[in-house]
Amino acid sequence: MIQTLPLALPRTLVDTHRIDLTAPYSKGWGIRAYDTAAAPNGDVYALYGVHRYTYGVADGEENPEIANFRYRIITRYSADGDVLASAVCCPSYGDKNDSAVVNGNDMTLCVLPDRTLAVSVRPDSTTLITPDLSRVLAAYDSKDKRPFEKFTPGDAFASSISATPSGRLLCVTTEYGVWNYGSLLANVVGLADGILNPASKPVIEAIASLDPAPTRYSDDDLRSHIQYQGSPVGGAHRPRPALTELLAGEDRHSGWRDSRLGRPLPLADDLFVVPVYARTFRGGSRGQPFVFALINDQGTMTGRLNGMHEWRDSPFTGFCFNLAADPCRGRAFHLNRYGLYAWNKAGELRAKLDTETKTFKPLTHFTLTACSPAGDLLLVHNKQHLILRVPAPDVLTDLGPAVEQALRTYAKQRTALKKQWSPVNWHWTHTSVVHHL
Repeated sequence: MIQTLPLALPRTLVDTHRIDLTAPYSKGWGIRAYDTAAAPNGDVYALYGVHRYTYGVADGEENPEIANFRYRIITRYSADGDVLASAVCCPSYGDKNDSAVVNGNDMTLCVLPDRTLAVSVRPDSTTLITPDLSRVLAAYDSKDKRPFEKFTPGDAFASSISATPSGRLLCVTTEYGVWNYGSLLANVVGLADGILNPASKPVIEAIASLDPAPTRYSDDDLRSHIQYQGSPVGGAHRPRPALTELLAGEDRHSGWRDSRLGRPLPLADDLFVVPVYARTFRGGSRGQPFVFALINDQGTMTGRLNGMHEWRDSPFTGFCFNLAADPCRGRAFHLNRYGLYAWNKAGELRAKLDTETKTFKPLTHFTLTACSPAGDLLLVHNKQHLILRVPAPDVLTDLGPAVEQALRTYAKQRTALKKQWSPVNWHWTHTSVVHHL
């Protein structure tokens, strides 16, 4: 079923901070979508943020009507598209400790096999939240290591999680000194076969790494739950050859130095797509190499998602680095400024919807965020703050007509939502239940 869902702000939050919804973002405020996830029962979760920064206002300003603020918001929608509840968390000004959800960069969502919602951030912190968003069950906080500061190791888990059909957890973890940087960066892809809950966390078995030789390692950087062949990953002890070693000849300029690891996704219980992107440049990065590698659960690179050209299909234009996967059907999808791409489990490109055509040009305004367990694509409109749920066809070569129909329906449903919600400059508000986590 095609659906259009609003990324709505809780009305209480808007009223508390006197947010001027008519103001342009150049005035120092804005809304940004981060991720979506769908549960087997049809529920959809959206993660997005709202912030305001006014130059000259002190960070300690207590008056909420003029104070700077930044929050993360998680909203839950029913299978019918109704807003059920929102959770507000992670304030970045004022009392920064007034949240049970661990804050950080690159925040992602995952619905675990028991329907618990996992919220993960770099570096390797994961918060478990009840499906109804009412409370935090547990927080695995890694305690970020910063240069020139005393480091006290925390209780880490992963920077991102994706679940396979059988419940295995595909994870990304960070390491210190990747490409000689003095911070924790994503570097290891691992697989956890145990159960993640408030009482225990499973061991993550490393199956791939990006930088084969991170520097500045010490015993404090070893984590007992991230292992390779029975002992913690660290130093030279890691899966080899690393991804950048396997792909060494494909980056002629830098040899993948300063490359980065995208979020890996499962194509099956034992097969995963792992994106690798070369470094980005301030003056433009179109044409830089990238690889969507296929890695099995033994850490062997078995192939790649084929059919994209480094220049004509570059994800670096607009930094469109997301992929979505449907592991139940062995499909992978990618959307960037040049088209929507779909592959089968063997890595064969089965469809490309060219955004230079009039029919699919509207896709340039969307970001692909996830696939639902039913195979639906979840796309977020970057300016209108709406989620478009697109049912994927049984045959990938029929993707074009399915998306064309979804875009027509989106226009109709958007009009109906405007009459129902009365948004201000495409900013939606709701009065449903709000939990403060």
